[in-house]
Amino acid sequence: MEISVWGARGSVPTPGPTTNGYGGNTSCVQVTLSDGTLLVLDAGSGIRALGLRLAAAEASRIDILLTHLHLDHIQGLMFFAPLFAQESEIVLWGPPATEALPERLSRYLSPPLTPLHLRELPSRLSFRTCPEGVWEIGPARIEAAPVVHPGITLGYRITEGDTSLCYIPDQELALESRSVARDVRSLPAYDLARGASLLVHDCQYTDVEYPAHVGWGHSRLSDVLAFARLTEPEGLMLFHHDPLHDDEHLDRLLDHARERWDATGRSPHDVLMAAELQQLELGHVGEELPAAASR
Repeated sequence: MEISVWGARGSVPTPGPTTNGYGGNTSCVQVTLSDGTLLVLDAGSGIRALGLRLAAAEASRIDILLTHLHLDHIQGLMFFAPLFAQESEIVLWGPPATEALPERLSRYLSPPLTPLHLRELPSRLSFRTCPEGVWEIGPARIEAAPVVHPGITLGYRITEGDTSLCYIPDQELALESRSVARDVRSLPAYDLARGASLLVHDCQYTDVEYPAHVGWGHSRLSDVLAFARLTEPEGLMLFHHDPLHDDEHLDRLLDHARERWDATGRSPHDVLMAAELQQLELGHVGEELPAAASR
């Protein structure tokens, strides 16, 4: 299973010289399975560059799994080149709701916000609601579960053989009145993340910043580390960077996270900071993550 990060920013794209290191595009992660099956997690602005790469490679079927429909997770769809290719088969998966997925997406992907309507795109486009339990795409088993975030929001676990990726880009693990250690085992995300080869998790705020953002749907560093200690993934990737966090800030946050992780007896190299164009190849459980995984 190969992982490629095309966007790791949260809330809004932040291009510019102070964010070039980790990137300014919003959430998008490519997962390539052993047989070449292609999955895309979220369609933030990072999916534009991925689409250009896929168009050049003439990819046929692409499954896009949306965690939720906040703008920073869908804003790149209309700029995704395979949607404009007749030979492309694209399956869009989304969380369950009373309103069908194409109707919800069309609120953004239609005039006057975009020049074309979603239904006018020439690709072979279909929509699926994520089912309860486990389903299969290619050689992988896919599981979705609700996470703590405003609106209907999912996290995903993708498993192929003994390798698994857990992707939770948006989640507020604990409000001030709750204890992560006490309550997290009751969250659906706990089983989703437990023992994953790599856990990609929202870490938008520092501990100092979080009290001013309670209820906004995102996590502080201490809660993410506590969640990872309880769920015991082999590797932890911090994701969904705040728009105000430039490269220097994220460098400091990563150093702090690794120091705290090292203090628990775990290898500091198990903690990564997501960066655009970052690539990982996940092996079997117990194998080390590549050293090149950090920026």
